[in-house]
Amino acid sequence: MDPIDLNLLPALDALLSEASVTGAARRLGLSSSAMSRTLARLRAATGDPLLVRAGRGLVPTPRAMELRDRVHTLAREARDVLSPQPDRLDLKALERTFTIRANEGFVGLFSAPLVAAVTAAAPRARLRFAPKPAKEAGPLRDGEIDLEIGVLGAFAPEVRTHLLFRDRFVAAVRSGHPMLSAPMSPALYAAARHVVASRRGSFTGPVDVALEALSLRREIVAVVPGFADALRIARQSDLVALVPQSCLADEALSQGFASFALPVATPEIAVSMMWHPRMEADPAHRWLRRTVMSLCRPPAP
Repeated sequence: MDPIDLNLLPALDALLSEASVTGAARRLGLSSSAMSRTLARLRAATGDPLLVRAGRGLVPTPRAMELRDRVHTLAREARDVLSPQPDRLDLKALERTFTIRANEGFVGLFSAPLVAAVTAAAPRARLRFAPKPAKEAGPLRDGEIDLEIGVLGAFAPEVRTHLLFRDRFVAAVRSGHPMLSAPMSPALYAAARHVVASRRGSFTGPVDVALEALSLRREIVAVVPGFADALRIARQSDLVALVPQSCLADEALSQGFASFALPVATPEIAVSMMWHPRMEADPAHRWLRRTVMSLCRPPAP
């Protein structure tokens, strides 16, 4: 494919609009001699004289008249494509579906206020909450999801991140559980039977590492995919569920439960928002990120 010099497009637009080499040069901030050379290149490229002498001025050829409106439209569109997008965003007219991938804990706690905030500001916008089977950047790269919410892992290096809040694990037991009547200790906690949530089906985690340092080991009798599943089992048994504190800020999940701080130290849970840099400057995406940041505050202790 022969190379095309797109710099000729605004020059042709100016020449056809002004019908004057001097006027076109002034419009583009060029010298008259430079614009004359550009006109010669345009004549060679189009195979048409474009502007011909008529007395002391220039008049367009039929081909130039035919091209004038098309060239003006193309030049304007090229400037729009190659210029920064304005920050102005008409939310009332925004028609777009945003996909957010997050675990059920985030969806349970923040989806209702997020949907309310988004639809109040942008009535034609829609939110899709997608399940989070694994940590992978492919859907972000491919544009299948707009935002990923969760704990940072071995993610793609180009992915942008913003910390939303810090969480911590707590122990949750049904109301009236026998453990609630005695002072909590690592030994008492380890002696109980436990249910944990793990997408990968793992029976061990940071709590077990901390207990092992004290020569203690807890008995895990059930592993489930999500924290809501762990709470459902704990509500109907004497098992102790390990869940983020934010889960218990969800009234639907916290009914009938008591919680207590773990008797061993575990790392904080840093909940972040992730997006691909291809969406960094998109005005609608930036608005969505600001909305998520304003709503996702750490749950009260």
